[in-house]
Amino acid sequence: MRDTKESRLLLVLLVVVAFALITVDIRGGENSPLDRPRQAAQSAFGPVENAVAGAVDPVGNAMDAVKHSGDRNGTISRLERENAALKQQLGSKDITRNRAAELDRMLGTAGAGRYTIKGAQVIAIGAAQGFSWTVTIDAGSDDGVARDMTVINGDGLVGRVTTVGASTSTVLLANDPDFTVGTRLEKSMELGFATGQGNRPMRVQLLNGKANVHDGDRLVTFGSEAGKPFVAGVPVGRIVGIDPSGGNLTKTVQVQPFVSFTRLDIVGVVVVGPRTDPRDSVLPPRPTPPATARPRNTAKPGGTPSGPPGGTPSGTTPPADAVPDYNTTLGNGSTPTNSSGG
Repeated sequence: MRDTKESRLLLVLLVVVAFALITVDIRGGENSPLDRPRQAAQSAFGPVENAVAGAVDPVGNAMDAVKHSGDRNGTISRLERENAALKQQLGSKDITRNRAAELDRMLGTAGAGRYTIKGAQVIAIGAAQGFSWTVTIDAGSDDGVARDMTVINGDGLVGRVTTVGASTSTVLLANDPDFTVGTRLEKSMELGFATGQGNRPMRVQLLNGKANVHDGDRLVTFGSEAGKPFVAGVPVGRIVGIDPSGGNLTKTVQVQPFVSFTRLDIVGVVVVGPRTDPRDSVLPPRPTPPATARPRNTAKPGGTPSGPPGGTPSGTTPPADAVPDYNTTLGNGSTPTNSSGG
């Protein structure tokens, strides 16, 4: 359209009409005469508007995603780092709890045997100086550790110190084939010598070929002069097999060590041994057999009435083979123990 006088007049006229329609629509409110035309226009052009919006929105979203992709990648990276840190923190707490429990058991063992120990941590494993079963600990001469000192943990005998540096030491484990320690059998005090056999139970030769031994009997260290290389009373293991004697002067038994040598972490080096032999006091108490409940004495039809529920009828005595109550406390405050089974 050319820019003529007629076109300018038409434009002014259209603007005046538009303002007039807007004024009428506003003053009419809900009763506006333009309401119905507006609804008709909305019905006609609404689908077209939605279609256009549906076609244009993905492009807009894609442009927005490109615009903010750097921020989102940074957020994802930050969340991944925080997640890894939380996992590491949770793992560290589990390790700390496990080490605290190990340290607590070891201090209990040292207290029962009156051992003065230097705590240490296993920092390396593997062959060293020709030994096949050794570990390296983070304590050395600067910590008071010396050669031929006994090494224990909360379960019992770990080994002995063989090589000492300023801040580290090498420990020969008790399951090494070159490891030998004097032992004493619990209660009977029978003496013997235990030798490591790697992943198999230790081999113990008892000096008395007629010694009365049973599976489950436990052994402790006999001890050495001046407590080197072994202090007395450290738990060694329990008997899991008895070899045929074959008329030999000695008796050989297989002993499963109390210590798990493949799971060592916190250990203690005995720097000062006990003044007196603790004998069996370091061994944990044997499990108390549960007391067997006595059967109720019920009266039969036409028979003699029974006594109180769970009790003994009047005028009768308990059976001779009644099981004693191991949970009864004596007058001196101690609890009787089962002495059978060695």
